[in-house]
Amino acid sequence: MQTRNLGKSGIAIAPLVFGGNVLGWTADERTSFELLDAFLAAGFNCIDTADVYSKWAPGHQGGESESVLGRWMKARGNRSKLVIATKVGMEMGPDRKGLAPAYVLRSVEDSLRRLQTDRIDLYQSHIDDANTPQEDTLATYDTLIRQGKVRAIGASNFSGARLRTALELSAAKSLPAYVCLQPHYNLCERAGYETDLEPLCRQQGLAVIPYFSLAAGFLTGKYRSEADLGKSPRGGGMKKYLNERGLQILATLDEVARQTATSPASVALAWLLARPGITAPIASATSLAQLDTLVKGVQLRLDAGAIAVLDQASA
Repeated sequence: MQTRNLGKSGIAIAPLVFGGNVLGWTADERTSFELLDAFLAAGFNCIDTADVYSKWAPGHQGGESESVLGRWMKARGNRSKLVIATKVGMEMGPDRKGLAPAYVLRSVEDSLRRLQTDRIDLYQSHIDDANTPQEDTLATYDTLIRQGKVRAIGASNFSGARLRTALELSAAKSLPAYVCLQPHYNLCERAGYETDLEPLCRQQGLAVIPYFSLAAGFLTGKYRSEADLGKSPRGGGMKKYLNERGLQILATLDEVARQTATSPASVALAWLLARPGITAPIASATSLAQLDTLVKGVQLRLDAGAIAVLDQASA
């Protein structure tokens, strides 16, 4: 498996990241272990999770995904083969959110305990915190890196302006810099990343690992009418894509999938991987068949014609 550099971190990852939001949620523990085993066996090495996964599920409080991942790594004894990415900052409770130093220091210990590891390879600011000076957060990450608890840091859901400010602060104050951005980016969601963030990431050499690479399942072709919205817990969020543009994207994916003897999901991932500056899309699977579709997307090489029609349909 050909790896790609995680920005300037010195860490190398395979070109697909497993989206750990499903672990312990839409994939129970046994299924999660099967999926993670297969993902690793296929040559991939990076798994992305967050402290808040899956707080939104009934009866969950957050931390479920990290805990399942930690039990899997302990059972398999494979921590050294993996690049583990997790996040801090999303609201876990009334006094449990943001990027203030005391909260980050508390949260990293909780994540390490759930993951049953002594280090996090990529620790990410899950969402910008306007109430905490960025210098304070970066100084806290500096402490964690010096302690060996964190290897590299990344940002998610930041605006271009705030990300630029953070990078400038890191340079001016000799603080650790974000090496990676995790943006919302796929064929359906292009404008925000391409106009506001892509130029900065490419200029600064940041790795980019987009989340919702398949638009939470829309780009698989699973949802083609309102009658399909009840097919999964995520279905309700698909309604926004059921418009002329969304259906045109699906039609184009169908045609390219037919030409390449693959599937719409594989084509959507291959399009992302062909974009300049994209390191590794994040995608989830809840079955081995779905995981196989993701692997085929990494293996697929789209020609210029296919990329052009997908660009046009999703413009």
